[in-house]
Amino acid sequence: MYDLSPELVVTAHGPVRLLELNRPDELNSTSEGLHTALAEVWDRVAADAEARAVVLTGRGRAFSAGGNFEVMTRVQRDEAFRDQNVNEARRIVAGMVRCPLPVVAAVNGPAVGLGCSLALLSDLVVIAEDAHLADPHVQVGLVAGDGGALVLPLIVGLARAKELLFLGRKVRAEDAVRLGLANSAAPRDEVLEEAMKLARRLAELPAQALRGTKRAVNLHLEQAMSSVQEAALLAERETMHSAEHVAIVQKLLSKD
Repeated sequence: MYDLSPELVVTAHGPVRLLELNRPDELNSTSEGLHTALAEVWDRVAADAEARAVVLTGRGRAFSAGGNFEVMTRVQRDEAFRDQNVNEARRIVAGMVRCPLPVVAAVNGPAVGLGCSLALLSDLVVIAEDAHLADPHVQVGLVAGDGGALVLPLIVGLARAKELLFLGRKVRAEDAVRLGLANSAAPRDEVLEEAMKLARRLAELPAQALRGTKRAVNLHLEQAMSSVQEAALLAERETMHSAEHVAIVQKLLSKD
């Protein structure tokens, strides 16, 4: 409904806006168009006078597999595109943190890399019982600059955040709830329904009080953004064309 990209479908369900990553055949990995749409959608949501809550999910069997090799390869070779990619990552993170509406992530399948960040930057998370979260930036030679280094230490502490980021370990749904990375787990075919129910409950709350509370709580993230996010993004930018990253991507592509 915001006319952004066919790869990010936005529909109105009363006061709830449903945002669906729509690249199911590619496990909702972020193409150039989807990445740009994710950078732009939060301002549209904030300006939507009829909206009171947001649900973010992926179509098909994944929430989001994160980056894709086609985009990574272009980022390695094209400095202007690399700058665009980093600028959009900055806007995605800031847009989610500062979006005045509560955002509920319906994690219907694997949420990996940027997909993991999209889930963790949401305000509440409902995860499928057979889904997992993972941030394997380091495993492909990248700094986890687009969310992981920012938000994970605030949720699970420094030692656990380092474990998850250094090793890219998969966090299953049960452990995600235990660690505070998700609020609840549900059968896969009920995840979206549960998230929509939660969003409708949020939409019925006094809007000014809810938005003010989100803004106050997210000051913790704002402080981290001012001290961590820019350094993390610039570090990620440097690894985007590093020899290690290029070699890893070429090796992975050769296996396809």
